[in-house]
Amino acid sequence: MNLPKVLTDLVTAQNNFDSVAYANCFLETAVVFDEGKTHKGRKEIEHWIADANERYEAVMKPVSFEEKETESLLKAEISGNFNGSPAVLNYQLEIKDGFIQSLKVTG
Repeated sequence: MNLPKVLTDLVTAQNNFDSVAYANCFLETAVVFDEGKTHKGRKEIEHWIADANERYEAVMKPVSFEEKETESLLKAEISGNFNGSPAVLNYQLEIKDGFIQSLKVTG
């Protein structure tokens, strides 16, 4: 599967539980929607993923990737310390200038 570099970096950061590297995949003004909450800006995203890493210890394995005009869809198998593991999640992304501008995680 041929992923954009920013998504390869995101998967690597997630699998290394590196919240700083994960947040650096996003624009400074990026927005993340996950588990009914909105996280705005790189610092909030860093805190969100650090908390998720601590709670779930989840690793990502990309399953498929589809690029559309304004949005991309990454499906990834997530396994970790949570009920229903492993699960396939959808990552709806907007990528701008080589960084993630928005991310919405759905089941």
